This record gives sequence, C-alpha cells and structure tokens, in this order.
Amino acid sequence: MIINDISLARKALLNDDVVAIPTETVYGLAGNAYSEKAIRKIFALKNRPFYNPLIVHIASVAQLPTIAKDIPALALQLAATFWPGPLTLLLKKQQVIPDLVTAGKDTVAVRVPNHTVTQQLLRELDFPLVAPSANPFGSISPTTSAHVFQYFNDTIPIILEGGPCIKGVESTIIGFEGDVPVLYRLGAIATEAIEQITGPLQKVTHAKNQPNAPGMLNRHYAPHTTTYLTDNVWQLVQQFPNQKIGLLLWKEKAHEQANVYSITLSSTANMEEAAANLYASLHQLDDMHLDVIIAERLPDSDLGKTINDRLQRATQQW
Repeated sequence: MIINDISLARKALLNDDVVAIPTETVYGLAGNAYSEKAIRKIFALKNRPFYNPLIVHIASVAQLPTIAKDIPALALQLAATFWPGPLTLLLKKQQVIPDLVTAGKDTVAVRVPNHTVTQQLLRELDFPLVAPSANPFGSISPTTSAHVFQYFNDTIPIILEGGPCIKGVESTIIGFEGDVPVLYRLGAIATEAIEQITGPLQKVTHAKNQPNAPGMLNRHYAPHTTTYLTDNVWQLVQQFPNQKIGLLLWKEKAHEQANVYSITLSSTANMEEAAANLYASLHQLDDMHLDVIIAERLPDSDLGKTINDRLQRATQQW
C-alpha cells in the first residue's frame, strides 16, 4: 500500500515491520537497526545474502557517535560537507549495532539521507533505520514508489510516498584504512568532489564475495532483459537483426528504426540528469519485453564513472 502517512510508517517500524521509504538516492526497505527481527525480514524480502552488509540511516551527524566509534577527523569533515546527502561513511561500529547489519564485520556503513519525508520519520523515531534498496537482490534499484510496488505488491504493508528520487543512484561509500581514505562504491557524489577534501582516494570497489560495503558485488542492478554495454551502439545493433532492441543512450537521440526503441538519459549532456534518469529508464526498457537492451557507455568522468559502474555490473560487455 502506497501512503503519505508518516505516523502509520512509524507505527509499523515500532512493531518491527518493514516499510519502504524514499531517499534522494533510491527507495529503501527500512527497519529498526537495533532489531534482529526487523533486519531478518529485510534480508528475507530481498532474498539478500547475509554476507552483504546494510547501511544505517540516522537523522543527523549528532547521532553518529551512538553508531560509530574512533571516527577519523577526515570522516567528520566529509560529514560536515556532504550530510545530509548521498555520502555513506564506513566506520568502526559501536557494539549496539547487531552483527547482522555489518555481516559480522567490525565496521558499519552510515549516512544521513537528504529527503524531507524520511528526515521527518527519522526524527520521530528513537532508533536508526537500516534501509537497503527496495528491490529483490541484484535487480534494478527503485526510484519511484511504483517501482517498489511492482517488485513487492502487498508483501510490504507500507510504501511511503516521496516522489521520484532526485539523485537516482546510490550513495558514494568512503571508508578508512588507518588514515587512508578508501572509495568502496561509486555513487551520487562524484569522486572529484570528495577528493577536493580527502586528496587521492584508494579505490576498492569490487568484491566477488564477502564485500566490505554494499554495492561491491560484480553482478548487480540488473534488468531481466539481456543487456550489453558498449562504446559503439550502432555497430552492436547490427548483431541483432530482426530482434526487438532497446537503446539506452547518453545524449544523442536515436534515428527511428523498426523494432528499435530508445531512451536518452540527458539530451543536454547533464551528468546529474543522466544519473537521475538511469534506473527509471532501465525499468522502462525492461518492461517492454525486448529481446535485448544496448546501453551506451558515458564519458568516464564525474558522475559518468558512477553510471558506467552501474551499467557494467548490470550488463554483459561487448
């Protein structure tokens, strides 16, 4: 049920139920971060493996010491710059955080979401929320309440309406190895912006198993339709004669062709617009019962790195 009533969402969360919530990045499946009962419900709904850790969502940086300890000064500087917003910090965890949240690791991923609905909800709770993306594990992330409902129907009692997600891709995840800042996941804040504060980041963004942070697995964010990522869309189109093809293009509009359908991420070549449109466009193409989707690789700079990262995890290379 898609609703606007925050009080009903709060009541469900107090009862250890799971609620779908909006954030500026994607919609999340939220539960009490201190309740193993609620956390297990999230893993079951998503069919998510327990080795893949979750992100804890808090209302403000003032709550951070209740979640994390031994917080580096650089982490606090990043929080002061980017919170509330799509930055997740991977820090040493306080004992109050269940091992289920962190996949047994001694670090916890935490952020302050920048969405008025979820901010209000968090302020009305006396516990933080874990909230992985509100989709079955490995599928395209949801950026509207309709996407969430399409995945789960009424198996989630409450989907809190918050409109389309303005960022449209997940948060950037930064951790620390000693005093060295580490990029664990490309996200809605470009690495160039973060490196203005941190200096050069060490990059550890992929893991076959036992990831240190969410979003590191090689196969993720994937449509049901077989999807390819390429620098040369039109060359690849020729490899699929007489098939129904969907194109996901960076900025150029496709010429009309029989059996070829196209979506342009940003006709003005705006990276933020392209990121905001990415998952919604993949959902749209995936719902068209195509034979194949062909995605165009973006310039590998700014948020283009993030979009390419998501497409690489969702597609087969050509």
